[in-house]
Amino acid sequence: MIPANFQYTRAGSVDEAVGMLQEHGDNAKLLAGGHSLLPAMKLRLNQPGVLVDIGRIPELRYIRNNGDHIAIGAAATHDDIANSDAFGNELDMFPQAAGLIGDTQVRNKGTIGGSLAHADPAADWPAVILASNATIVVKGPGGERHISAGDFFTGFFETALADNEILTEIRVPVPSGNTRSAYAKFMQPASRFAIVGCAAMISADGDTCSGASIAFTGVSDAAFKDNNVSSALEGNTLNSGNIESAANGAAQGVDIMGDHFASEDYRQHLARVFAGRAISAAIG
Repeated sequence: MIPANFQYTRAGSVDEAVGMLQEHGDNAKLLAGGHSLLPAMKLRLNQPGVLVDIGRIPELRYIRNNGDHIAIGAAATHDDIANSDAFGNELDMFPQAAGLIGDTQVRNKGTIGGSLAHADPAADWPAVILASNATIVVKGPGGERHISAGDFFTGFFETALADNEILTEIRVPVPSGNTRSAYAKFMQPASRFAIVGCAAMISADGDTCSGASIAFTGVSDAAFKDNNVSSALEGNTLNSGNIESAANGAAQGVDIMGDHFASEDYRQHLARVFAGRAISAAIG
């Protein structure tokens, strides 16, 4: 449980951190909250020669309502999000998800940017980011680029983030007032990672679903949007029968994980159950 030798350096700005990544290349790793990287280093599964600490860069820690979108700095902690009043009822799944992550220590130190960049298939934020149709802003030597959430998660612990880029901001569109959201998960009791987690954003015209965005984490090797469930909801009355029917189509055609926490069949069952719970919670 002792990491290999490494050099520690702390960046004072995003541009300085980008420069350090350029200087050290593949030998460098970014450190924010450290809850994913440091355990891997202790087990020597990851052995960077240089740690670039970006956790105390002031320009990365904020939550702002910019009118048409909520801007979340990559260094905003889970606790920052859990206690923010910027999200409102429409985006209530953000503080809900944040409050279910780890324990008090993890929530006070861990960051949303670090979680997204790490892309653990059982992490909570990927599902919420996908369901909200967020945009992820990254910065590298070539400048800034914007990546849609649907294009960001590319596989098992893999993202569209280049090695010399830093995730700087998450931009969450503010939905209309007739939209509500919720996040529900079945958690591993020790780590509180999601065995199955479901984020649901539902728009309604009276009692009829006018739009739905459903996303899962913990089910497959990467978080994904479930268009089958969304399509089954849209245009139909939001009653218990239709919600159950839509939820029963959850995770169809997906490569489902099986491990010592849950078999493939059990995860499929949990996906159906927690899709129904998240949708029901979203519509109140």
